[in-house]
Amino acid sequence: MKKNNLVQKTYIIDASDQILGRLATRVADILRGKTKPSFVCNYDTGDNVVVTNASKIKVTGKKLLDKKYYHYSGYPGGMSEKTLGKVMEKDPAWVIKTAVKGMLPKNKLQNIFIKKLQIFADDGYQMKEGDIKL
Repeated sequence: MKKNNLVQKTYIIDASDQILGRLATRVADILRGKTKPSFVCNYDTGDNVVVTNASKIKVTGKKLLDKKYYHYSGYPGGMSEKTLGKVMEKDPAWVIKTAVKGMLPKNKLQNIFIKKLQIFADDGYQMKEGDIKL
């Protein structure tokens, strides 16, 4: 497998009215290259992904109130928690990026894969020639 033989495409995914987890698995598979016949688990064979309309994503059940994100500063009493609803109001792109990052392998390739992901809260991406819309 030679790096110069790989052709990287750019996929554009509209996240409006899609479920968070299903969208994240689809994006993670494209980033890793699992949709290609030339997939190798220890190489970067994946494509670039642009997600638009991140603020219009859906979640099932009562996850907007029940799902929590935790942050610990390292100091006593430094644990803070935020619900999914509050985080979606502030930064919906962060929610999708965190979900996708959790589905990528926990090794040196994870940072390479996550750099190939762009997320826009609205429809702010201009399509270029050769982009594929999903």
